[in-house]
Amino acid sequence: MNAGRWVLHLDMDAFFASAEQLTRPTLAGRPVLVGGLGPRAVVAGASYESRVFGVRSAMPMGQARRRCPHAVTVPPRFVLYQALSEQVMAVLAEAAPVLEPVSVDEAYLEPPALAGAAADAVERFARDLRAAVRAATGLPASVGAGSGKQLAKIASELAKPDGLRVVGPDEQEAVLAPLPVRALSGVGPVAEAGLHRLGVRTVGALAAMDLRELTGLLGTAVGTELHRLARGVDERPVAPRGAAKQVSAETTFDADLTAMRAVHEAVARITASAHRRLVGSGRAARTVTVKVRSADFTTHTRSETAAVASTDLGELTAVAQRLARAAVPEGGVRLIGVSLAGLGDDPPPALFAPPRSAPVAGEVPELPAVTDEPAPDADRPWRPGDDVRHAAHGHGWVQGAGHGRVTVRFETRSTGPGRARTFPADDPALTRADPLGSLT
Repeated sequence: MNAGRWVLHLDMDAFFASAEQLTRPTLAGRPVLVGGLGPRAVVAGASYESRVFGVRSAMPMGQARRRCPHAVTVPPRFVLYQALSEQVMAVLAEAAPVLEPVSVDEAYLEPPALAGAAADAVERFARDLRAAVRAATGLPASVGAGSGKQLAKIASELAKPDGLRVVGPDEQEAVLAPLPVRALSGVGPVAEAGLHRLGVRTVGALAAMDLRELTGLLGTAVGTELHRLARGVDERPVAPRGAAKQVSAETTFDADLTAMRAVHEAVARITASAHRRLVGSGRAARTVTVKVRSADFTTHTRSETAAVASTDLGELTAVAQRLARAAVPEGGVRLIGVSLAGLGDDPPPALFAPPRSAPVAGEVPELPAVTDEPAPDADRPWRPGDDVRHAAHGHGWVQGAGHGRVTVRFETRSTGPGRARTFPADDPALTRADPLGSLT
């Protein structure tokens, strides 16, 4: 173990919900749930004010709303979260030449200036880093520091919310030992169950195991790595991650789709969502994959690859719709996902030829996807949480709509809590707005 090594892990606190509270000041300090409102919706983000009621991310939204009925629920605004994430990563890149983003809201860094530093110097550095992130974004972040990535991650969890924890070499054993074995990276439900059968429930107990017994249970590679991590030995480098191999989007429908026309419309909308991410990455795609999940949870996939990459939305949509026709089973469609892969830079203006479609062999892993909220109905054009702009009152968001009326609260990050006004739903002065307008 490199005793002079310091790795930092920064994790934004309740990122999606905090971004909503930042840009919609009326929500500050209130329970907020981010996600859909349909019967199959899940929680994408939950503020700490709602978490005290037992709400967690990935929980079914219906269950979350029963636990916290007074929470404000808003749809996710991924374009906003991505913009804030870029600001966070820019701050971290200034602090360390090598940055390893883990997701939009967390990253590892190993600042060369901290090599061999004392714990109090690391604490000052981390405190300044948190302050710089808040100055740039207005959002809280927790930072953990330790001798490796595992310990830094654990330290940031101990620091939450909006805190700082530095675990020095002299205390890392005391910090690790009482933690449940599931706290270690690489311990999933199967490994945890196997360890529990042996009476091993804490990291300290795992560290005390005979290595041969542990590798006999979990295999040589995994067992050896976990034994090292449990003893605080973590030499994994902080390294930038490669560019994403695919971009994707998916939607779970409130009611199963039974008509092919509805499937085609949904595929077009979902492809457009994935296409926005593709264009934003500055790349083009050669492969289109469509995933369809039926009412009985059976998943069917179809994929098609062209000779050259394309960014043409019309062509990509046509391919996805053609694949969907072959993938849709009898009965209803519960979920549709579209993935764009085979990504390359400097795309030529290429078109997809109509080759035969073929099923993807074997079970396809779940694709990392952005959940695409269904478009509002034509006769009910406004949804709670929509960003709008009024010719006279500026940027706002929909608090409620129905019976031909819409109530909008006009506020942004810089305005403080704003005033709510009600208009006819078809008021020509009221138009849809870019969510990024709420950052002003």
